[in-house]
Amino acid sequence: MYNQITSNKRRTVVLIAFFTIVVLGLGYVFSYFSGYGWQGLIPAALISFFMTLISYYSGDKLALAVSGAKQITKEQNAYLWRMVENLCISQGLPMPRVHIIQDSAINAFATGRDPKHASIAVTAGALEKLQNEELEGVLAHELSHIKNYDIRVMTIVVVLVGIVALISDWMFRIHVFGGRGRDRDRGMHPIFLIVGIALIILAPIIAQLIKFAVSRRREYLADASGALITRFPEGLARALEKIGAQKQPLARATEATAHLYIANPYGATRKWLTTAFSTHPPIQDRIKVLRSMA
Repeated sequence: MYNQITSNKRRTVVLIAFFTIVVLGLGYVFSYFSGYGWQGLIPAALISFFMTLISYYSGDKLALAVSGAKQITKEQNAYLWRMVENLCISQGLPMPRVHIIQDSAINAFATGRDPKHASIAVTAGALEKLQNEELEGVLAHELSHIKNYDIRVMTIVVVLVGIVALISDWMFRIHVFGGRGRDRDRGMHPIFLIVGIALIILAPIIAQLIKFAVSRRREYLADASGALITRFPEGLARALEKIGAQKQPLARATEATAHLYIANPYGATRKWLTTAFSTHPPIQDRIKVLRSMA
């Protein structure tokens, strides 16, 4: 577990460096197409820096606001509060801020850049429909995300993927609709022109695939870590069965926050998506892995 935490911290640095290089590379291609020279790198670098900074310090607040989560006190829901508190004590974790989402669907998510600045949000449906051991398994899963620094990794990945898509869109519009880059295109070697156009088209797709792959890997790890915390993998397995059986999507589900939830927040409405383009592994696969731990 400690090795995984160290690995996630190291992965954060690697991801920031990798995506920053991609953003700067796209900025260079952008400057070449647009004809603005090296000055085209300046907005790319500034966007990369400020968006990463904002996501690091404010990503949790944005996710909670978008989901409609409301923070609660111990007096408002002692059952949920004490369950989170007991799990935190068992793992030596600081108590996160606890939130409830007024939605009858079963789901939950954790957010925050580190254990000292973490929040857990649980839907009202999860509180009503999950038994004690099932809810405990869900909460242990989310606390594992916090303990393993998964939220920090994914927040940074999501924002940098967005930056790649934004710059690629700028370059595409400039190339299609003309501008100073048209004259430069005429003097560009065909191979470099093809590579540049391919980069514009493929960069956001590749970035999204990386985001989905990282997200799925984190879910499997959190399932295993959560089972280790409760010593009862069947509890989380049963909770996932109930989540998988529901067809009701979350009312305020968005693409920007879908990866945070314990399971796909769209219910059965997105089952047509292929595994490669999903933020979560198939629920049946997760249940099978959990039950193999028993």
